[in-house]
Amino acid sequence: MASSRRAMQLNPGAASWCADGSLSADTRLVDRFHSQFPDGSSTRLVRLDEVANHLGIKAVYLKDESTRFGLPSFKILGASWGTFRALVQKLGLPLDADLAAVKDALVRSPIPLYAASEGNHGRAVARMGSLLGVPVEIHVPSDMPSETMKRLEEEGAIVSVNAGTYDDAMGTAREACAARGGLLVQDYSFDDYKEIPQWIVDGYLTMLREIDGQLNGTEADLIISPVGVGSLAQAVVSHYKRKACKTAVMTVEPDTAACLYKSLRAKKSVDVQTYSTIMAGLDCATLSPIAWPLLKSGVDASLTVSDYEAHQASQYLKSRHISAGPCGASPLAALQRLTRKDMADLGLGQDSVVVLLCTEGTRSYRIPMDVSVDGPIALTQALVRIDSSNPALGSVPGPGETEIARYIGSWLEHRDIETHWIEPTKGRPSIVGIVRGSGGGKNLMFNGHIDTVTTLGYDDDPLGGEIKDGKLYGRGADDMKCGIAAAMSALAASKAQALRGDVIFTGVADEEATSIGTEQVLEAGWRADGAIVNEPTGEEIIHAHKGFVWLEVDIHGLASHGSLPTVGIDAITRAGYFLVELDRYSQNLSKGWADPLLAPSVHASTIKGGEEESSYPALCTVVIERRTIAGESVDSVTQELQTILDNLAKSVKDFKYDLRVTFDRAPFNIEPEHPFATLVGGVTSEVQGRKTKFSKGPYWTDCALLADKDIPVLLWGPTGDGLHGKEEWVEVASVERVARGLRMIAQKFCS
Repeated sequence: MASSRRAMQLNPGAASWCADGSLSADTRLVDRFHSQFPDGSSTRLVRLDEVANHLGIKAVYLKDESTRFGLPSFKILGASWGTFRALVQKLGLPLDADLAAVKDALVRSPIPLYAASEGNHGRAVARMGSLLGVPVEIHVPSDMPSETMKRLEEEGAIVSVNAGTYDDAMGTAREACAARGGLLVQDYSFDDYKEIPQWIVDGYLTMLREIDGQLNGTEADLIISPVGVGSLAQAVVSHYKRKACKTAVMTVEPDTAACLYKSLRAKKSVDVQTYSTIMAGLDCATLSPIAWPLLKSGVDASLTVSDYEAHQASQYLKSRHISAGPCGASPLAALQRLTRKDMADLGLGQDSVVVLLCTEGTRSYRIPMDVSVDGPIALTQALVRIDSSNPALGSVPGPGETEIARYIGSWLEHRDIETHWIEPTKGRPSIVGIVRGSGGGKNLMFNGHIDTVTTLGYDDDPLGGEIKDGKLYGRGADDMKCGIAAAMSALAASKAQALRGDVIFTGVADEEATSIGTEQVLEAGWRADGAIVNEPTGEEIIHAHKGFVWLEVDIHGLASHGSLPTVGIDAITRAGYFLVELDRYSQNLSKGWADPLLAPSVHASTIKGGEEESSYPALCTVVIERRTIAGESVDSVTQELQTILDNLAKSVKDFKYDLRVTFDRAPFNIEPEHPFATLVGGVTSEVQGRKTKFSKGPYWTDCALLADKDIPVLLWGPTGDGLHGKEEWVEVASVERVARGLRMIAQKFCS
């Protein structure tokens, strides 16, 4: 839904605001310093006439920083001047000293360099260390690609991988630098660390002065700059917001790392939660404090783009023989996403000139998926095409939920929906999206698991998502990416419904195993006045289902040689007595139930015992699953098995055992007459054109965890088949009905 994507943020006051005219550096000194570098000539300014013609403006220019002083980014401009300026201050050298003089002084007083980086800044600092003959240590986030780390090491840097994000790496870099008496070269200010970040900004200004010269007297109407921590944008505002300069400044960030955009909207600098973007250099959660005052006053417009849009822009530039990674291509993506209204708001017309800052050259990155897809069917297909099989299941562990959580989070952020990444267990994220109401209404939660069972054993392409004869096929099509898609679609639609209550979406990890995802979402404090879990139910409402208890029974024997029957005690044959009683217990549980699927049940899941053929086994372990119904508990189940085992210990010679509970989940029940159930039943009946059936389920779902927190909850989802099977499908029309029903439920319940 193009209209629901995050809108451009405008700051009308920036048009008349002027930056402080004073500069912290003599531009002649900076330019002289940069002229010392090999290949120190200006980078090219490229005309993109096809883009300009398409937009109906006079000209679009792209400043190509794919190679600067032999490195694939503009970063060396700032890192080099910042490093040099700080070193000459420490060494007591004049500002017009050359690099050779600084290198000679460092031989006598070596000063190691430190920095945190997503790649290009660290590489630039490492290059300076190499030129000056001093050691360099670069701290990087945990998700940095190995190829990027290799490039840092090739520059001679020691790479220290942090366990967390870029911001965490910055903290460890500061600590390491302080402990070893080094020089921190960072474009982010903090506390009393302001001089070097400002010097780095001064270094970036070289590129902007080059643009002025290359435009040969033409003044740009708009310049578009990427934003990470804000230092480049700070330089852009400083340069273009001088008196008598009419150039407007627009900034671009990833949808999923929009710290400036959200700060401008909040009218204060705010930290944001980031969780992956291919625009690695822009994956920053916090603005540099010295940048924020200029940006809040001098940025005319701010917007965000998706990874897919940045990828498309990168591919377009490649087709025009321009090397651009996704960060460098993001200004083009920003320009191309402008609507006619956006262009009018920016004052762009047929005589306008736009300059794009392409800040990096081509590099490898994962190819992103398109998050602009809309509607529950297209969204189901997109989700099916992501392998999110549970890593705790199957003979070959699946990749888990990280990739699908990234996609869902990106999809939500693209639509300006508040998004939270929850990952207490590393590699097992859940994602929460929330559309805030105006206040005073009830809050509704949609819940669904984003993991699937293994794709192994699936007959056709498990990640195909093809539609045939009204059915959508693939692993997770029914269980339960269709329900996830319906809920996401309803969440996005709720933005336009002017609701008083909040609508919350929770896409959770691990339901196919132990449901840590919903547990962790609840532990994080998420609650609602009502909830719907969108597991596939054939459009029936499930208002009750079983729980379960997993137990292990150790039957003890006595190990001895197989030739010594008077010594050994066979644990496995003793276990046989227990298995006979377990079977009898199972039969008794099912007595009196018209529907055996709804009866409590028990079965032996696995049995393990013995070491080799010629030995009496000392231990036999039986794993048991006991399915429970309302009114039963872990204690009552344990007591029933304890009684069976105690009786065997009295009647069977040498029968010894241990019993333990390893895991349990409670059963769930809500009466169909509950007000929430009545509301949901009425809406679903209207959507289906017939009275919705209320039923009980033999399985377990995350409904029980929500109910344990006193959240009224129901299970309702689409019609399909093949759960955990060799072919899985969901009925397309059913998914559309469920999405429509969820929208209507939100409208009625949250109003």
